Amino acid sequence: MQILFLAFVLLAIIGLLALRRPLWQALLGGLVLLWALFRIAPADGARLFLNPLAGWSSLSVILVVYLIAFLQRVLDARGMLRGAQQDLDALFHNRRINASGAPVFIGLLPSAAAMLLCADIVREATDGSLTPEEQAFTASWFRHIPESILPTYTGVILMLSLTGLPAGPFMLAMIPPVCFLALLGFLFVLRKVPGRTGQASGGAKLPHLAALLRHLWPLLLILVLILAFGMDVSLAVLVSIVCAALILRLTPAELSPMFRDSFEWKILLSTYLVLVLKEFIAATGVLETLPQAMSTLPLPAWLVFAVLFFVATLIGGTTSAIALGTPLAFAALPGGIPLAVYLMCITHAACQLSPVHVCLAVAAESFHVSLGSLIRRTLPVALTFCALMTVYYHLLNALL
Repeated sequence: MQILFLAFVLLAIIGLLALRRPLWQALLGGLVLLWALFRIAPADGARLFLNPLAGWSSLSVILVVYLIAFLQRVLDARGMLRGAQQDLDALFHNRRINASGAPVFIGLLPSAAAMLLCADIVREATDGSLTPEEQAFTASWFRHIPESILPTYTGVILMLSLTGLPAGPFMLAMIPPVCFLALLGFLFVLRKVPGRTGQASGGAKLPHLAALLRHLWPLLLILVLILAFGMDVSLAVLVSIVCAALILRLTPAELSPMFRDSFEWKILLSTYLVLVLKEFIAATGVLETLPQAMSTLPLPAWLVFAVLFFVATLIGGTTSAIALGTPLAFAALPGGIPLAVYLMCITHAACQLSPVHVCLAVAAESFHVSLGSLIRRTLPVALTFCALMTVYYHLLNALL
């Protein structure tokens, strides 16, 4: 019954989005329905609603969204993002590379707010060729490719930790899935974008590469601070903002309105409500009932766990699904690299469809589309990826 209640909640959110209600209203409606169906006490509900403000892990997500929006305005003040777009045009003379390569690079930043930086570049590269829903899909799909393989993301770290597998062989086995992610993004949407930019090709590439690095150094600085020095994302972004403001010689008159303009309340509120929804779902205990419910399905064990990871990710996100299902899967099935890669791929695909995935909320608001339309655009691509990864799983099992 609990699973059925949660299905009603998710359908209610989708229904409100279908009625073209703003994302924050749909999430709020779903929260009220969940609160009522699970008969959560008023005091407990109030505590859950405020929980994201009490923990740094959740609060930092909201803070980084604001800081990235601020950094975006700092870069725009000196035309650096537009300059980076022109540098990419000069280097590759290909809009498709611009629209996919930039989000993949920005996706190295382990932050949902990185979507704000992707939006401008993708919009510029695909304007007139893709609908807003397709632009949102392109930014979201390609931005998340690094998340499937890099051990700077919680999901990968948790998978390696729970399985005891070394990072090197896991990442090596994840290279074909990463290639498939890029290929599917191209086949389903990006191929609609004209390849050539219209600029004359030829000439030296080195000056354009140097110019690209000059325009994107604040983002490179964030990556270095996170990857090389282990700095918290929010602090790394703040350091980059301060350095950029000083080096670019932004005046107080230029900086002052940025503090106000960076407060994009719809994005911030939607992000907060997604975090609240995750708190409520965790409090219901629904995720703990999933393994027993799935065990009754007349399916092969490997498929049962694939469905379990997919559904658990839709409901609770990547971290919850991996933490819940990985020990069970490795106890019930022959483990090793094939199973870890398969479950990681299933989780990654489901995450691109999950209403509790903060990045999707940010992408939808950035491109002014509904979350429902973004999920509908992503659904066939994600399911195709799952089918291909099922074949890949059996192939790896046969080879290893």
